[in-house]
Amino acid sequence: MGEVIKAVQFADGVVSPAELLATEEALLEYGEEVGGAFLGFWEARNYFVVVGYGKQVAAEVYEEECGRLNIPILRRASGGGTVLQGPGCLNYTLVLPIDAAAELGSITGTNVYIMQRTHGAIAALVDGDVRVQGYTDLTWNGLKFSGNAQRRKRRCLLFHGSFLLNFDLELISRTLKSPAQQPEYRKQRPHSEFITNLKVERSRVEGALREVWNVTERTPAKVIAEVRARAAALAESKYSRDEWNRRS
Repeated sequence: MGEVIKAVQFADGVVSPAELLATEEALLEYGEEVGGAFLGFWEARNYFVVVGYGKQVAAEVYEEECGRLNIPILRRASGGGTVLQGPGCLNYTLVLPIDAAAELGSITGTNVYIMQRTHGAIAALVDGDVRVQGYTDLTWNGLKFSGNAQRRKRRCLLFHGSFLLNFDLELISRTLKSPAQQPEYRKQRPHSEFITNLKVERSRVEGALREVWNVTERTPAKVIAEVRARAAALAESKYSRDEWNRRS
């Protein structure tokens, strides 16, 4: 892959959940309109729920419990399942031109191409059995610690995912219902018997992914400024609004 992938700083400790999700879409928009390939990381300071593009909040989330715990519910622009974000959950955001590799020309090809790389990077960090299961999940000794999703435009794609490193797993069971659509390998297991923390330092995971994607350059300041401006507009017009987050 000849495209130079540049590192992006999300400044995740000081921005809102809406801004974090908006920054991902803003990076995709920038790649689609201007060009470029990017890899960024973020970890939310506070807890919030993120439902996938096509999911229904009532079917996925214990809304009353989230309200009691003051955990907001937002929607992302990609597919996939519902997740709880917060301290101890590391997220990565990868934006690539579709013509950067032949495998990126289809949804399935993209899943295989990116997950193979991610699997190799993470498997080298831990002992035990790390596998890709359910197309875009990563498991460690049979328990899930990472989920991933993609969104495609005409010229560019967004592929992003999360890693449970040192997360409050009990809070997931309190806030998220068992999904109606489950991969076969889950075998109807409840959250408490299905997920795990990888227990690897964030810096090691970030370093492994930067290495596998050969990230050697930082995104220029003028590009960061443009992406942040786009993200601020998206956070205001979309990700902070019930019309988007609670749509049916």
